[in-house]
Amino acid sequence: MLRRLMRGALVVLLSMPLFACSSQVAKTDQVQVAVSIPPLADMVRQVGGNHVSVVALVPPGSSVHTYEPTPRQVQFVSTAQVLVLNGVGLEFWAPKVIDAAHNANLKVVYTADGLPILEDSGEGGGNPHVWLSPSNAIYQSQKIRDALIEVDPSHRAEYEANFNAYAAKLRALDAEIQAQVATWNHKRFVSVHSAWVYFAQRYGLEQAAVVEEFPGKEPSAQYLAHVIDVVKQQGVPVVFAEPQLPPKAAQTVAGEAGVKVITLDPLGGVPGRETYIDLMRYDVAEMAKGLK
Repeated sequence: MLRRLMRGALVVLLSMPLFACSSQVAKTDQVQVAVSIPPLADMVRQVGGNHVSVVALVPPGSSVHTYEPTPRQVQFVSTAQVLVLNGVGLEFWAPKVIDAAHNANLKVVYTADGLPILEDSGEGGGNPHVWLSPSNAIYQSQKIRDALIEVDPSHRAEYEANFNAYAAKLRALDAEIQAQVATWNHKRFVSVHSAWVYFAQRYGLEQAAVVEEFPGKEPSAQYLAHVIDVVKQQGVPVVFAEPQLPPKAAQTVAGEAGVKVITLDPLGGVPGRETYIDLMRYDVAEMAKGLK
C-alpha cells in the first residue's frame, strides 16, 4: 500500500514541469554519473577516479524504500551520461524518473543483474540488498567499470586499473570480516527489515526474524508478539535497527524480550561511513557488540 501511494505521488511530481536549474550542469570532461544509493556512489568514485562526477540521488540518512525524487534530481538525470542503479526492485521509482528525464543517451546500469537473488524479503521480486556482501560489491563494481568504459573508452586502462585495485581491497575486506565473524559466539539475529540476508549467507549467520515484514509499514501487535516469541525461544541476543527507519518497533521487541538493540547502517554516506569499506567495517564492529 505504501509503495502504491508513493508511486501515485511520484506520478504527480514528475508530471510537473521541470524547473530549470539555476546552475546548469557545467560542461566538463568528466563523465556525469547519477547513482541511486551512497554505497554505489562510492563504488563509482573508486572505479572512475578523477574521470567521473557523481551525484547520489537518495540522500544520506534517508530510506531508499520511502525516497521520492525531486525535480532537480530528474533534471540532473536528464543531462547525465550514466545512471547507476542496484536493481531487483530497490529503485521502484526509477522507470518514471528515466521516462521524465527524456535522455536518449543515458546509459542505465542495473548492477545486481546476473547475481543470485535471495527471496527472503517483503519487497516483492526478491531481496535487493546485494551490496551488503563484499563479494557482491566486487561484481557490482565490475558492472560499473564496464559501463564507464562503454561511455568513455578513452580512459579504459584507468578504469580497469582502478577496478583491479578496488577489487583487491574488497577481497581483503571479505577476508577480514570472515576472520572477525569466526570469533563470534552467537550466529542468530533479528533485524528491523530483511537487509542483512546476503551478509548472513556469506558469513554463516542466520536471520531469525524481521521486525517489519514490509519495509516502512508498521507491524501489527500480533506480528510483533510472534517476533518476540522467536527471540525468546531461539535465544537471539540482539535486534538490529537502522537509522533510516523508525526504531520504535525494534525497541518494543528488544524490550519485551530483554535483549539489546544495536543500530546498523545499510546505506552510509554520513561522516565516518562515507565509503563502502568504512561502512562495512562500522557495521561489523556494531554487530560484534551483540553477537560476539
